[in-house]
Order: sequence, then C-alpha cells, then structure tokens
Amino acid sequence: MELSPTKKALLAIRQLQSKLDALEKAKQEPIAIVGMGCRLPGANNPEEFWQLLQDSRDAIAKIPDDRWEDQNNHSGTTSQPRVEDIDITTGGFIPHLKEFDPSFFRIAPKEALSIDPQQRLLLEVSWEALENAAMATEQIQGSQTGVFIGIAAVDYWHQLLSRSQTEIDAYLTTGNTHSLASGRISHFFDFTGSSISLDTACSSSLVAVHLAIKSLRDRECHLALAGGVNRLISPKVSVNFAQGKMLSPDGRCKTFDQSANGFVRSEGCGIVVLKRLSDAIADQDQIRAVLLGSATNQDGRTSSITTPSSLSQQAVIRQALVNSKVEASQVSYLETHGTGTSLGDAIELEALAQVFKENQELILGAVKTNVGHLESAAGIVSLIKTVLALENQMIPANLHLNQPNQQVDWQQLPFKLPQQAIAWKQTTQPRIAGISAFGFSGTNAHLLVQEANLTPAVQQPVTSTEPDLYLFTLSAKTSKALHQLGQNYFDYFKSHPQLQIADVCFTTNLGRSHFNHRLAMAVSSLSDLQTKLTQFLAQDSSEKSGLSWWQGKINSNQEVKLSLILEPENQAIQALIETLINDPLIAQELADICWIISKKQANNHQSNIIYSQLQKSFNLANWQILINEIAQLYILGVKINWQELCQKSGGKKTTLPSYPFQRSRYWLE
Repeated sequence: MELSPTKKALLAIRQLQSKLDALEKAKQEPIAIVGMGCRLPGANNPEEFWQLLQDSRDAIAKIPDDRWEDQNNHSGTTSQPRVEDIDITTGGFIPHLKEFDPSFFRIAPKEALSIDPQQRLLLEVSWEALENAAMATEQIQGSQTGVFIGIAAVDYWHQLLSRSQTEIDAYLTTGNTHSLASGRISHFFDFTGSSISLDTACSSSLVAVHLAIKSLRDRECHLALAGGVNRLISPKVSVNFAQGKMLSPDGRCKTFDQSANGFVRSEGCGIVVLKRLSDAIADQDQIRAVLLGSATNQDGRTSSITTPSSLSQQAVIRQALVNSKVEASQVSYLETHGTGTSLGDAIELEALAQVFKENQELILGAVKTNVGHLESAAGIVSLIKTVLALENQMIPANLHLNQPNQQVDWQQLPFKLPQQAIAWKQTTQPRIAGISAFGFSGTNAHLLVQEANLTPAVQQPVTSTEPDLYLFTLSAKTSKALHQLGQNYFDYFKSHPQLQIADVCFTTNLGRSHFNHRLAMAVSSLSDLQTKLTQFLAQDSSEKSGLSWWQGKINSNQEVKLSLILEPENQAIQALIETLINDPLIAQELADICWIISKKQANNHQSNIIYSQLQKSFNLANWQILINEIAQLYILGVKINWQELCQKSGGKKTTLPSYPFQRSRYWLE
C-alpha cells in the first residue's frame, strides 16, 4: 500500500530527526580514559603518584648536583643562580635527564645524542601509558591513532645551537623541533591519526586533551594519546621568571594561602590513553574515568599580556559545562590552576565564585603544592591527580595551607580547602570534577571528568574439575631487562596480593608486546607464580624445578621443526590446537602429541623437539593439558593466538609493571 504524501513527509522528518539525534550524540559522546602514564617529581608512575598524594608529600627538592653543571648563569659564574632575594636552586625534578634506551625505540646512538630529552621522555611515558591500558603495540600498529602533545621548553635546542657550527650534526632539527615531539611518537608506533604538538604555555597539555576529545568525536581517530612534557635543563629561564617576580622566594607553591608569593618550576611528563566510551566498553577496557566535555578560549586584552582575565576564565568554565551537559551544582571537586601567585589565585577565585555561587560546597584542589608547576605539563598532572582521586574516592590535602588568604571572604563562598585528605562523598549522582589550566599566553582550558562506574562484562574462566592452569609470559629485548622485569613483577605481587591470576596472565599475554628474550610458566595461582618467579630469579634449572618454567631467546631466522612419533590423525584435537597456535604446520603436527619429553636441541641451526606418543587419555574438554606445550613453543617463537587463549582462560585487563628501560648516557654538553 502506497503511503500518502503527508505520511511520506512525516516519515522523512522522522528519519532526518533520527540522523540529527545521532549526530548530536556523537558530538557529545563521553570519552573514556583507559590508560595513564606519568613521570613526576617523587613518582615514576600513577600508583606512586597517588601514594605521594596520600602521604601529603612535597616533592620539591634541591636541584640535582649535575643538573646545571658547566652552564653559566646570568652572572657568568658556575655557582647556582640567584636573583635579588630569590633562591632558584629548588624545583621539582625527575631522574634520567641524560640517560636513554635508544635501541628500544630503534634509534641510532648518534641520533639519540641530539634528541631533546623531552622527546625521549615522551616516548617512554607513551609506552608506559599503553602498557597501563594493556594494549600491545602490535595490535594498534598502523591504526588511526591520534597523538596530541603540549610542549614549550627549548632548553636543549638552545644548548645545542650554542656550539660551534662544526659540531652541528644532521639530527639537530628533528631532535629538537616541537613538531617532532608528537611526530616521533606517531612514527615509532606507526600511528596514522592526527599528530599535533602545541604550545599554549601552562595550559598546553589540557588543550591537547581538548583536541584529542574533538578528534575522537569527529572520528578522525579511534584511539588517542594526549598529554604534555617539561624538562628544566637551563637555569636561564628560571632567572627570567625570577626577574618577572613569578617565582616563590622560598621555592614552594602555597596556593590560596595568605603567604602565597609565587610558584616553583618543575619537570615531568604525563600521557593519557583515550577512546570513545562505547568503544572502550565493547573492547572491555579498564575504564579509569570518563571525560564529559571541555572548552578553550582566550583572555584577549588585559592590563598586560600575562595578566589573567576573570571574565574569560568564567566563560571557559561555563562553556565546558554546557558542552558536557553538566550543571555547576553537579560538580563537587575542582582541581584549580592554582599557581600560588597572589594575583593569579585571586583572579581564579573570583571566576570560580561567579560560576559556582549556587553550589552548596565545592572542594578546591591544588596539585602544584605537591609537585610544583610543570608548565606545559601542568594540566595533564591535574587530570591524572583527579582521575586517581575519583578511583580512590578520596581528595588529597592541599599542602602549605596554614592560613587561607585573608583578603577572600571564605564564609561567603561555597568553597572548601582540604587541609587534610577527605573522603569524596557519595551522592545519588556520579562524582564529577572540573579541571582548569590557564596559560600565561592567555589561552584557557577547562575539562569535566566523571568517575567510571561501569563494569564491563568479562569472560569467565572455563570450569574444570582439575586445578586451573594459566600461561604466564614475560619478554624483553635483553636478558638483563627480562631479569629486571621478573624482579619487578615479583615485588609488585608482594604488594598486591589481591590480584587474580587470570587477570595477571590475561594482561601479560594479550596486553604486552612479545620480544625475543622470553620467559613462560604454567601456573595455577598467584602464589604458584611467585614461587616460580623466585626459581627464575635464582636461576634454578627447569629440571630441578620440575619443568615449571622455560626461558630462551628466539631466533627469527631459525625455523622451528618438530620431530614427532606420529599417531593417526585426530581432527578434533587438531581443530582445538589450530585455534591456539598461529602456525598451521606446527598445529597439524602438534595435534598428534600432547607432552614434550625433552628440551630444545640445537642441530644445524634447527630446533628439534621430541614428543611422546599421544596420550590415550587425552580429554578434549580439558584443553589446559596443552599449556605446558604452548609455553615451550612460545619460547621458540611460535606465534600464539593470544585472543583465543585468553578467551578460554578468562580474566580481564589489570595494572601491572611496565617495561624496564635499559638506559645509558646520551648527552651533548
């Protein structure tokens, strides 16, 4: 029956409305944080960072002895610089400025010498963030992944340019131009999405997250790395800031305190791994928090080029709330920009008072009191702190808060300053926080983040009457790194006894890259794994430990051949094995065996494994009988179908130690 013109028009309107609704939904789709990595003063990773915040520790310290050696300061001497009464010999510092592991990132040693330590640090922390997300690089290689990096400092670039022309090599520009900060990450991982480096001063890394959100929503990329970096190499920038009366004379950020008198410079790096929420749920990722929306704007003309604008700060926060579909009253915590300068803090409080005046109680955080001002990486530090606070449902204390600024009428404002750690109250609504970052360039950014209260469905382990067996694997690019990685895991398990063995093996098998130096174990529990790691670390032979672990180095140019005592073809067993082994020839032969009775034997560069006859009592339902065989084939370099194995074993992604880089000194004075 043909529709009337009126009904056709109504149907067309409904279809158009449906398309508009879909476009609007995509425009505001929440973005999941599925991984984080950071290297901050006093903390080498997010877990250590949370411990620092919990302990209310101040990570500001004296400048390392070798940091500014051989560099002339403003007075032409080699002593630590001072400007009037300002001592700029303190700051927030992280180790390994001059050390790097270039071979891991396929970089020639000569090139590594000319690469800005900021680029080196970004490579390391990006790798750690992806491991935190349990994403093996092979799975995302060539993918439409975007990279968005905030970076501003040019200390190493200036240091290299100050040398004579005869000392300038071919890697100077690619090693130090900021466009390569993001481009080098995309190149190394073979990412094909947008790759953008940006400098908006102190708001750089939060603007980078803002751009990543837009890129994901516009489907320019399906995965994104966003963050920022800062390194303090030359004392001259500190001298400049001191001359501008920006730095604290006593080297502490005292945000919102009566004695606030400036900030202290710090270095570090932070990276978050982002996905559209729907994709993260479908992929069963570990969702750490959800980004609801963001906004950026500019101060325009103020009394001076570095003076903030309260009106612009109000506007960017209001726009972020609108973009996130969040009311100001729903925000219970705000991580402030909070540099600890008297002018900047006063202007920020004025803006917050206007936006959140109807809020019953808003808690203001200030991470710079813990780690100082990381400048181009400041915003990402604030975001990582807020995610950790959401996960732990606890708001850390603001340090150096002895007497709140008496020029502020705190009784008339809906603000609370946490002078000690306080529980983040649970209400009928999810916990929502705001994060601000204001650059002295005049560029402002604000972000709304919500707790992740989603529990993805997880494939449960196969039930069996026998004790469950799991395959645990570790790998590295060198034997030394493999041993160190094993030690790191052993130490981690001691401090995390609540871990589930299925989750551990799921993550090491599916969520890590597999290198040539390998370790494999068939384990039944976390305590069993710890026992076998002890044997590995002590280098007990596998014969003494009852074939409990296998270690070896694969040779990619060497074929694996099996010398078998064949039985009649067993198609059912072969079908099972072919789902686990990504090598048809080996899978076909392995279908006729089920137990390895001797170790690898080298003969004319061929690997020979001798098998016994097929066990007559082989139970097809108990596929775990193959775990020991798969462990040994893994050591030989046979490709395992990790997706299928992990689906059978069950488990989910969890947080585990990251790769131990093997660094050496690469530095040009």
